[in-house]
Amino acid sequence: MPLFVHPDSIVRTIWGRSDTVLLIFAGASAEFALNKSVDWLYFTGKLPADPLGRLFSTVGYAQQIVFAEEYRANGAIDHITAIHRGVEANRGARIPAGAYLDVLFMLIHYSIAGYELLERPLNPSEKAEVFDVFQRVGRRMGLTGVPEDFAAWERMRRQAVRDNLEVSSFSHDLYRRYRKSLGPVRYALLIHAQVLLVPGRVRRLLDLPSIHWLYPVVQVYKLCRWLRMDKGIKTILLPPRYRQQVFGLDHKMV
Repeated sequence: MPLFVHPDSIVRTIWGRSDTVLLIFAGASAEFALNKSVDWLYFTGKLPADPLGRLFSTVGYAQQIVFAEEYRANGAIDHITAIHRGVEANRGARIPAGAYLDVLFMLIHYSIAGYELLERPLNPSEKAEVFDVFQRVGRRMGLTGVPEDFAAWERMRRQAVRDNLEVSSFSHDLYRRYRKSLGPVRYALLIHAQVLLVPGRVRRLLDLPSIHWLYPVVQVYKLCRWLRMDKGIKTILLPPRYRQQVFGLDHKMV
């Protein structure tokens, strides 16, 4: 039975490791706070009430798509689409088409950025693989304006970062909730992870620090992971409530 993503694809490697997935969330959480359509994330109340719980819900769907047979992945995408249509019906309005693309673009960008921070630079064909997977997700959702190739995505991504982000009351509120959910030490780690991952305009809008003190820490973590000490580190750093869920993000490759 055909798979949605080829077993040897770099996309499975990226989305099969909990530490990479957490970096994807760290970067996306910054842009979510700035997106001009962030009010939609507040409509149901789920994101502001439990930002970390929302992460695991989103990641669960993403992994269903990346690691499933094609028909199951398409079913997961259709389910996501139906959920959004239900939210639109309850609010009596349509989610802006650009907002869907913004989220799709974030998944592409931070999949690449998170992996490159922890592993190595991706080559052009690997970046194209990442793009292809999420392009197919967007087309299955019926989105208009999905770029044709990686080069077109790069151009549209730069424009989206330039035009679709702003600081609002939602931005400040979400960061207060991040801090409350994580506590001061883990929140500081989130902030400095974002510094290493987000585009310059995102960093400036959020007034993130410019000192990348976390980069040497990343190198130490990579060594600890090579020594198979990473689970102990994550046990210390992660909120107890979410440890098992994070460990469950590590996906056995098939």
